[in-house]
Amino acid sequence: MTTILIGIPCLLVGGTEIQTLRLVEALVSGGYRVVTVCYFEYNAQMVNNYKIAGSEVVCLSAYSHRPEGKAMWKFLYRGLQRVVKDYHPNIAHIQYMAPGALPILMLRWLGVKTIIATTHTTADIYKNLRLVHFIANHITKVFTCVSQTAEKSFFGTANLYNEAMTLKAHNHLTLYNGIKLEHYSHSVARTLSEHPTIGVVARLENIKGADLILPAFAQVLTSHPQVRLIIVGDGSLREMMEQQQASLGIAPEKVIWKGRVSASTLPSLYQQMDIVWCPSRSEGFGLSAVEAMATGAVVVASIIGGLSEIVKTEEHLAGLLFCTESTEDLANKSSQLLDNPNLYAQLSQVGYNRSRDFNFEQYKANVLSLYQKF
Repeated sequence: MTTILIGIPCLLVGGTEIQTLRLVEALVSGGYRVVTVCYFEYNAQMVNNYKIAGSEVVCLSAYSHRPEGKAMWKFLYRGLQRVVKDYHPNIAHIQYMAPGALPILMLRWLGVKTIIATTHTTADIYKNLRLVHFIANHITKVFTCVSQTAEKSFFGTANLYNEAMTLKAHNHLTLYNGIKLEHYSHSVARTLSEHPTIGVVARLENIKGADLILPAFAQVLTSHPQVRLIIVGDGSLREMMEQQQASLGIAPEKVIWKGRVSASTLPSLYQQMDIVWCPSRSEGFGLSAVEAMATGAVVVASIIGGLSEIVKTEEHLAGLLFCTESTEDLANKSSQLLDNPNLYAQLSQVGYNRSRDFNFEQYKANVLSLYQKF
């Protein structure tokens, strides 16, 4: 049996971890033995989710700790050395987040010849791309991106994967993420609620535009006092955002703080949201946008990265895009939806239809097809 080693820095509750879980499920369904190695931080429930999906899981850090500096290099090398010795992987699939390059180089040094890398971001978070290009051109068999926009930001061109594609010695390509639509589906276009709800599902960090949420919501409230806000997620900006709420004079009952929730809880929360904001400053794909559209909610997203690719197709707008960093534009686009029920219903249906393009069954077929080429 072919053994696949999936390397990931952390197993917490985030979009990258959830999408990597979908990768595990796809590979296990194809008869592969999957071993997931988590280098640093982990959440016990997420680790268990991987085991339920059929993966063996190795957590290198017994105490969910991340060493720093040279100690991290030594820790990572020794951990991967043990894993390679114990499991003899035929293929390594590395989720390319910091320190993404180190495991790739170390595994090649340790004798793993077939390596795939997946980046879940766009290139704007990197100071330069020389190492990425070296990895793609000389180390990995395939370097995959989660959107064509992301792939172009790394390599200048994009190749959307299909089963007929012929691979070269080294390849970069786009393999879209996929969601299990049956968990989210809403068969008809939605209409606006009598008391509309705006929702955000994201880590509360600067890169996700968390600092824009409360100022934009305060502007929406001036003309739509009936609206409320649900925030799903947590992060380092939580306390600052609570201070924003107080300083902006937003009543406590207008904002519902849900914190981190399990993936199984998300579909019911999306059903409570009429409009879902995705105000990220950088986004390789935009999983929450697709999830929201699959429930019939209308997305208002930053015009960046994978979000723009999901929301704006050649034929249709599947939501609204706002100028990144502009709380005024975010508020205005949201008010446009609140003031126009017909537009809202139209975008709800188009967004729902667009979400069908990112279904798990197609993702699984693409993953298994790609692996068979090795």
